Amino acid sequence: MTEADLRVIFSQNIKRFRNYRKLSQAGFAEKVDISIPFLSDIENGKKWVSPATLVKIAEALGIETYELLKPDHIIPDNAVNILEKYSADIYKIFGDSLSNIQKNYIKQIKNKQDH
Repeated sequence: MTEADLRVIFSQNIKRFRNYRKLSQAGFAEKVDISIPFLSDIENGKKWVSPATLVKIAEALGIETYELLKPDHIIPDNAVNILEKYSADIYKIFGDSLSNIQKNYIKQIKNKQDH
């Protein structure tokens, strides 16, 4: 993994967790005690943070610090919507087996998003 990869993962995770918690950039920046432009630069992968700020960000999001750096937490925001939208088509084409797999995957995504 390169530094660029880590920046992308980190910035996407912050933005995703912040949006999931329904926090605006302004509200979140205030909670973490950083400026809005700095938060924007972080979320766009242009700036990095100190270890102290990394901890503040995780605490403000209610997650463990390492979760901000884990690539396997990157789930497209619209994954559940897409799977639910096409569930009838999936059932027609693949039957019960794939439909059950799809339902279980949706549950797993929702469980990850709840944590």
